[in-house]
Amino acid sequence: MQKHLLKKMTLGEEIDQRVLFGQNGVFLRIIEEAFGIKIIARGETVTLEGAEKDVKQVETVIHDLISHLRKNNELSERYVLYSISMVKQNGVGPAAELESAALITSIVTKESIKPRTVGQKEYVKAMENHDIVLVIGPAGTGKTYLAVATAVASLKQKRVNRIILCRPAVEAGESLGFLPGDIRAKVDPYLRPVYDALHEMLPSDKIQKLMELGTIEIVPLAFMRGRTLNSSYIILDEAQNATLAQMKMFLTRAGENSKVIITGDITQIDLTDKKSSGLILCQKILEKVGGIKFVYLSEKDVVRHRLVAEIIKAFERYEKGS
Repeated sequence: MQKHLLKKMTLGEEIDQRVLFGQNGVFLRIIEEAFGIKIIARGETVTLEGAEKDVKQVETVIHDLISHLRKNNELSERYVLYSISMVKQNGVGPAAELESAALITSIVTKESIKPRTVGQKEYVKAMENHDIVLVIGPAGTGKTYLAVATAVASLKQKRVNRIILCRPAVEAGESLGFLPGDIRAKVDPYLRPVYDALHEMLPSDKIQKLMELGTIEIVPLAFMRGRTLNSSYIILDEAQNATLAQMKMFLTRAGENSKVIITGDITQIDLTDKKSSGLILCQKILEKVGGIKFVYLSEKDVVRHRLVAEIIKAFERYEKGS
């Protein structure tokens, strides 16, 4: 039987408790539910009551939230949940590990775009230090978003001369033949997420001008055949829907001073034969090739609505038959 513990914590005067505790103490309620302890906040004193192990972990979480708040002047429900999961898993909060420079600033939210989880930080570091990076993870983990942000930052810093963004146009339960318009109109819906990420980082008129100049290209994967791309940032999104032949074709497009980023979610393969996914096969084929880095993100790196992570875990349990 675990020892029962009553612990009092004193917060600093500079801490805005309305931000730390959340509106109407919602963050404290989330922490209580996650650890099964009782939390009472009065003035600058927070009292924790429960099993010794849980109380000590909650103390770690609160210190981590304070550290994050001091550095960022904000605290979100998503970060509270992330801190809880990291403390439960590793015994330490993520605030100290998440110190990193912003890539660029979003023109939509006006916020700095930078890694928001430890996994995302590893991903950005991999893109900085390797010429070819393959990142695999579920929806909402920032795979495409961070790749595009890094590409735009590299273009602004003149480290590359152009950005190439592409996706395989796979029929995910729908037929291209029934869509109206020419081939560009037919494939544009598949490339929409790439456009969306780009519009977070550059004004529409600037994107249009760069596309007219060929500085930015957004194309279906099939259009990459036969090209050699020098001084380019080349991103293949939704790579789980590329065949092995397409993956080989794409990987061999890179010329001098180019970066290749491949993103995908192997739980969402739209190919008829899921085992033929080039992204899955490349994990074995390329695992011993020097200079290529694989990064794996998980539901802990999800930065969308908090329920997205729970949905991912629920589907994983269902697919495993549990």
